[in-house]
Amino acid sequence: MIEALRDIGYSLEAAVADIIDNSLTARAKTVHIRFGWHREQPWIALIDDGHGMTEKELVEAMRPGSRNPREQRSRDDLGRFGLGLKTASFSQCRCLTVVSRKAGATSARRWDLEEVNRSNDWILLTVSDRDLNALPAFNELPETGTYVLWQQLDRLDIGSYGDRAHTILNDRVQSIRNHVSLVFHRFMSPEPGSQRVKILINNNELEPFEPFNARNPATAHLPEERVRLENEEVLIQAYVLPHHTKVSPDEYEKYAGEDGYLRSQGFYVYRNRRLIRHGTWFRLCRQEELTKLARVRIVISNSLDHLWTIDVRKSRASPPEAVRNRMRQVVEQIRGSAKRPYTHRGKAIQMRNTNPVWLRQSFNDRISYEINKEHPLIEDLRADLDEDTRRRFDAVLRMIGSAFPVPLMFTDMAAYPRKVEQALPDVELLADLARMMLNANPGADKAELKSLLLGIEPFASWPHVLESIVNEVSRDK
Repeated sequence: MIEALRDIGYSLEAAVADIIDNSLTARAKTVHIRFGWHREQPWIALIDDGHGMTEKELVEAMRPGSRNPREQRSRDDLGRFGLGLKTASFSQCRCLTVVSRKAGATSARRWDLEEVNRSNDWILLTVSDRDLNALPAFNELPETGTYVLWQQLDRLDIGSYGDRAHTILNDRVQSIRNHVSLVFHRFMSPEPGSQRVKILINNNELEPFEPFNARNPATAHLPEERVRLENEEVLIQAYVLPHHTKVSPDEYEKYAGEDGYLRSQGFYVYRNRRLIRHGTWFRLCRQEELTKLARVRIVISNSLDHLWTIDVRKSRASPPEAVRNRMRQVVEQIRGSAKRPYTHRGKAIQMRNTNPVWLRQSFNDRISYEINKEHPLIEDLRADLDEDTRRRFDAVLRMIGSAFPVPLMFTDMAAYPRKVEQALPDVELLADLARMMLNANPGADKAELKSLLLGIEPFASWPHVLESIVNEVSRDK
């Protein structure tokens, strides 16, 4: 049973979040997450100033499966099965110590899995006052509150890294920082009327990460939806984050989050104010490049846990069919809005009567790009070639078109959207191309030449340099 409890599937980040849930349910205003080393072994402690527990309450809380998931709970209760404290802790450590203070009394209990294995019995240990005072960061426990200590962190698996162990633990701490800042951002930066909670890691207060960039005027807000489900309301609010051209590079990078825009699109499901699942469309559509700016907030109450099949880790949820139908409609609506920042510029170019260098071809549901052999500059050059040279020239054009680096461009657009930009052609090159067009149209005056060049690429994309080029070419005429 012990190893079964340890293998439910918690990540370190999810396990820490589960302990914080208990602190928030206990109405804590401040939660400290402490990391450190003792005799070259890492430890993690979580300390809060919540209402604490009596000895009887602590013993009950330490008992596995201490609550029925269907029992009536406070709307602010973030628990589920009464397993979180134990399963989250055992998933990471072999020694769990909990100390709680309430009404002037201090109570302490410990689960040591080595002792459980040795005795083949679930023996809940009492911790002496002498041992208490030796616990790391124990002196930070306030007069009312709870202290949770993880020792023998065998699941961290950093002991084999030697001198790099401290660096690896620091990297894990950074992942916890990012995870907690997202999962509990609505507690750290609450709506009016809700209690603000401070969460600190080694005395450094975390900044909440609100994933919707809702305060930016460039963020699109779709109308809020409300779905009734068993006398409760499910709130659905869709957002389309700003295109990278609408915000600073730092702001765009910030809201990409730890996973990037592509993997962060989709629904963000909040159970009360706590984020339990994000970055998924629940198989209603695929995560695509053109919808990577779309994020949808869904808020449910804990009384609907059974309908959403919330698991013990509070990291999995599946919407019931009544809500899924409405979500499907929201997805269709938001997909159009999310694609607009990317397709708008393309549509604007297509509206102009320009002769492009590249043609987009669609055949049998496949899209490809090829060089436009009817481009005036290419046609003029082909006309001067003999038949054999023209044939070889066309073969080279086809080779260039077939070698268009679609995968590389797609990767760069996804990873570095601000850096992918067609460089301005050399002015001398543009002038040479303009002379070619003038030679092909010897009777054209300056105005006619300018109008002719504006209708073809690459000149159509660089109208601000066209005037000087036309003046230069016309003087040479």
